[in-house]
Amino acid sequence: MTLEVEAGEFVSILGPSGSGKTTLLTMIAGFETPSAGRIVIGGRDVTQLPPNRRDIGMVFQRYALFPHMTVAENIAFPLKMRRLPRNERERKVAETLELVQLDDLARRYPHQLSGGQQQRVAVARAIVFEPPVLLMDEPLGALDKKLRETMQLEIKQLQQRLGATVIYVTHDQEEALTMSDRVAVMAAGEIAQVGSPASLYRQPQTAFVADFIGRMSFAEGIYLGLHEGFHAVRLGETVVLQASSVNGTIRPGARLKLAMRPEKLCLTARGKGGRNVIPGTLEASVFTGACELHLVRAETDGRPLIQIQTSVDTKPAGLDAGARVDIVAHEDSLHVFERQGS
Repeated sequence: MTLEVEAGEFVSILGPSGSGKTTLLTMIAGFETPSAGRIVIGGRDVTQLPPNRRDIGMVFQRYALFPHMTVAENIAFPLKMRRLPRNERERKVAETLELVQLDDLARRYPHQLSGGQQQRVAVARAIVFEPPVLLMDEPLGALDKKLRETMQLEIKQLQQRLGATVIYVTHDQEEALTMSDRVAVMAAGEIAQVGSPASLYRQPQTAFVADFIGRMSFAEGIYLGLHEGFHAVRLGETVVLQASSVNGTIRPGARLKLAMRPEKLCLTARGKGGRNVIPGTLEASVFTGACELHLVRAETDGRPLIQIQTSVDTKPAGLDAGARVDIVAHEDSLHVFERQGS
């Protein structure tokens, strides 16, 4: 698959450990040579060019700041390597320090800074020479959760002010969805799907993408074919559901995986759900703040554990652990994939 990134776009490369995210980034940077294909930046084929001739900015997870240099000297380093005159270096460093809100820390050394401040210095050093592309390899991985969330917004706002083109590697799905214009999901060295955060969440094209992006519950069944305009899916001996669409072409009789988002499901007492229901037993309800997460053991093949998310105010009364319940699934809330290897 060809991945094209537009000028000024923020694209995240998302995937589990070992999926090839960092390898892809290092090939773009020039630290590794691809075995096939080309890397083109601004219309120029850079596949065989060394890293120092690609003019790319890069921010690493560990920041890689020079401990013996001040903040200003760290930021000035790439300008010094490009032999810019001293007065021009000082001007650019001052502008960049102001941009990342570190102008009052210019004379400090890295060990005198917090993690968030060090991260800002690393970003400033990467953007000070105005590269056409900025590569970021899990730059927030070393920060605690609260600071990480703050820095996500800061990086996104900075990218928008600069109009910079950013390729950002992360294994954190929430981070990718929060920051990106588009996300490329990788699996086993290949790009599984590329799209906006909303399209990946709402319209996953594979079971892997459905499982990796957000919470998702799965059940296995058999595809029965079209019936009255809907796709009929049988789970176990007695449960038949209707779905609005399927992914790809599935033959009647094929084994499938049915994926369901917790927030798209409803929970009722047994027999109160009407149509398109999965019977089960409520095993637990977990309070998470703004909502409650209910864990239901479905009475279908494999007895999968299905998650249902409800607001605290709309939790059905009288449903405690051990209660026999129905999971109500609207036709539009079901994602149907053919089971691989069946």
